[in-house]
Amino acid sequence: MSTTRAVWFFIIALTAIRLSMLATTDLEFDEAHYWMWSQRLAPAYFSKGPGIAFAMRASTAVFGANEFGVRFFSPILAAGTSLLLFYFARRLFSATAGLWAAIALNVTPIFNIGAFLMTIDSLSVFFWLAAMLTFWLAVEKSPGFSWHWPLTGLLIGLGFLSKYTNALELVSILLVLALAPRLRREFARPGLYLLLGFFALCTVPPIMWNHEHAWVTLAHLRSRGGVEQGVGFHPGEVLSFLGEHFLAYSPFLFLALAWGLVGSWRRVNQQFKVLFLMWFGLPVFLFYFLLSINKSAAPNWDALAFLGFGLLAIYFWWERLETSVILRLCAGVALLIGLVMSVIALDTDLLRTAGYQLPRSDPSDRMRGWKSATGAVEKMRTDLEAQLGEKLFLIADARDRASEISFYLRDKRPEGPGHPPVYITESQDLVNQFSFWPRYDEFVELKLGAPRPEGEVYTEENGINPFVGRDALFIREGEKQNVPHNIRAAFQATELAGTIEVRRYGEVLRTWQVFLCRNYRTLPL
Repeated sequence: MSTTRAVWFFIIALTAIRLSMLATTDLEFDEAHYWMWSQRLAPAYFSKGPGIAFAMRASTAVFGANEFGVRFFSPILAAGTSLLLFYFARRLFSATAGLWAAIALNVTPIFNIGAFLMTIDSLSVFFWLAAMLTFWLAVEKSPGFSWHWPLTGLLIGLGFLSKYTNALELVSILLVLALAPRLRREFARPGLYLLLGFFALCTVPPIMWNHEHAWVTLAHLRSRGGVEQGVGFHPGEVLSFLGEHFLAYSPFLFLALAWGLVGSWRRVNQQFKVLFLMWFGLPVFLFYFLLSINKSAAPNWDALAFLGFGLLAIYFWWERLETSVILRLCAGVALLIGLVMSVIALDTDLLRTAGYQLPRSDPSDRMRGWKSATGAVEKMRTDLEAQLGEKLFLIADARDRASEISFYLRDKRPEGPGHPPVYITESQDLVNQFSFWPRYDEFVELKLGAPRPEGEVYTEENGINPFVGRDALFIREGEKQNVPHNIRAAFQATELAGTIEVRRYGEVLRTWQVFLCRNYRTLPL
């Protein structure tokens, strides 16, 4: 069997396994939140572009609003990324190097998580690598013109619509063109400007949306980077940043990658391949490393950098592996450890079934207990409605819980067009995408000549709040015997209606308190 056929067989088999696993866990709360976006398509959203929403809308339209439908594109994109990496490595080095690059990618814990959960990173990584490959094909034909120039711009733009970090690929391109003497003349040719033009077209939707919504995404990104709280030097944050990478990429694979990166630096001005791969990784990594001096960035934030870094590490180690049996054994051990860590990261209960005692809280818990807890909330709502003789609306304390409950409610019962099945606590601040959807604290315009319901509350703008006088259920995490000020002030009375506990292996996985909130009257001015 040829190497190329072996890679295709490996990727197809792995994709089939991943697809068969998609419905084995509950949605992670980011997935549930993005699913809510997909039900309300827009040019952009509070924190991201529209890419993830449109992808989920397409997959759920075919497979339904279930775990498989929401996650369908994640294994498909992982397969596409793996094949792109193989073909790129084959073009740069050899088919055998491409094979091992694809294997190394698919035993890395962070990639395996991304091949299961459908988040923005699945799209972002795929489009980054695709643009990286097409840009290489474009410069291969320099000084001749190639259609790969505008295609690269389009791919970067599609990546930008998925994750705004993908715009940093333009920095990589400009640096490669500036630092490679033979390519500097491309600044005077149309290819680069076609690339920039196609990218610019893709920025129009989020720019228009942000222009209409007070540029809220910029404020959110500043907050995520920790800049709003002040800038300082915090060594502990840097160590946390590197330590999380050490685990997310598997210890020995990360060490090999770091070693290969440092060892390749002296050749960055001697070999174009090294220069190309180095500068398709450094801008993203340095950006988040500098942010981490103030506040540690999550290991998936700079995942784009590790595509170029990974190929660079393959290039650095390849000849050494071919001549050393010991290094090949070490590489095999590193790949095996990465695979084991990947399996455990997706399901830590495998260790518990093997007899290991682990603390109940772990990353896998983000995909557990939501469906059963929501079922308990729905039963509580049904029972209380039968007692009270009225319909209750639902409020959650955070967007994570609101999104998960919205997804898993059997009877979603939205209060009106565009309304989410579950609201978050009212606030004048723009805190997330829920702030832009219809809310229970809104005053709806009363049409001229329409009858005014007796006893309703109006604003000076002649609006009405249809929730005034109604009762609600408020769901919060934890076991505190109180509710937030905004809930207590907005309702006439609140009382604990019940506590929901979800247990797994004899330990508490999730605890929710449910409060019955009587007679909504809006927050006092």
